[in-house]
Amino acid sequence: MAHTAQIKIAATYMRGGTSKGVFFRLQDLPEAAQVPGAARDALLLRVIGSPDPYGKQIDGMGGATSSTSKTVILSKSSRPEHDVDYLFGQVSIDSAFVDWSGNCGNLSAAVGPFAISNGLIDADRVPRDGMATVRIWQANIGKTIIAHVPMTNGAVQETGDFELDGVTFPAAEVQLEFMDPAAEEEGAGGAMFPTGNLVDDLEVPGIGTLKATMINAGIPTIFVNADAIGYTGTELQDAINGDPEALARFEKIRAYGAVRMGLIKDVSEAAKRQHTPKVAFVARPAAYVSSSGKAVAASDVDLLVRAMSMGKLHHAMMGTAAVAIGTAAAIPGTVVNAAAGGSEREAVRFGHPSGTLRVGAQAAQVDGAWEVKKAIMSRSARVLMEGWVRVPGDAF
Repeated sequence: MAHTAQIKIAATYMRGGTSKGVFFRLQDLPEAAQVPGAARDALLLRVIGSPDPYGKQIDGMGGATSSTSKTVILSKSSRPEHDVDYLFGQVSIDSAFVDWSGNCGNLSAAVGPFAISNGLIDADRVPRDGMATVRIWQANIGKTIIAHVPMTNGAVQETGDFELDGVTFPAAEVQLEFMDPAAEEEGAGGAMFPTGNLVDDLEVPGIGTLKATMINAGIPTIFVNADAIGYTGTELQDAINGDPEALARFEKIRAYGAVRMGLIKDVSEAAKRQHTPKVAFVARPAAYVSSSGKAVAASDVDLLVRAMSMGKLHHAMMGTAAVAIGTAAAIPGTVVNAAAGGSEREAVRFGHPSGTLRVGAQAAQVDGAWEVKKAIMSRSARVLMEGWVRVPGDAF
């Protein structure tokens, strides 16, 4: 009986922010997977270990959570004034599906370090010591991200004393600037608020009518008030992820919100667009104990936010959703701004299940419409393993 040999593909396993993923240079992928399509999706599914009816991704590199079922493909940028093109694939755990509809803000922190270390950045743009500025084209959503990557003795500095709630160990700080983060391709005509409103009455059959801010910034996100759906905003993962009925309600809110945002035409299409939009619920500050046992005082934060990702409550906060939070918090009249006290602001610190996070955003009205020039946050990144991944040669 003939057996198909495994092939090996150069890859790096990296942590970026509170996520992990498998990073590839486009040129290192098998030829059939160097272009979008079924072969690329099949390869990445096999690398990660999906679809897995057991929900564990034992036979792949995935970690069986939305934060660890991720892939990244990078190449030298063909766009003027950019260094690297960054394509993100969110791999479903239990179905044969790779979602290319959005960015991963957390893994964005690892893009610059990987690109520098793997020869994708022109040498004259990388200082031996100091801060390298990497201009990233985020190909999923057509946006620019500027990464500030520390360099020491000609190499990316990965260790340091920057602490990020949701990550156990400290590392070097990587500052990210998400330029003009309102998504142009998504929703009605590319508006930051695709419905034209800062707050909408979102009707969800069987749940009711919810006050919702639906925004395209960082990633399409639907914000609702925690108390309107029976929560306090202090919940940790088990309170929601262990409740199948709660998960079904959130998915229903997501589907009806996606239709209102113009992302899909019918709620039945939501199952094929799992990565976007996100659903998050907000509340005014309150004390709670984070998932690590760390006490968070009400005075430590401006508001509380909990967000769903790929059908589960996220253990911390998606980086792209943090951009949406910072942007919405900067605009008076949104449910996010109201939860933060209702005042004008250029930065906000919010509480999430793993602790707190600060994000800045500068918003302004131009000709009656809200615009945001950039959102800023700090993350960290680290190489966990590098070499090759192996997959059966007939896997794609």
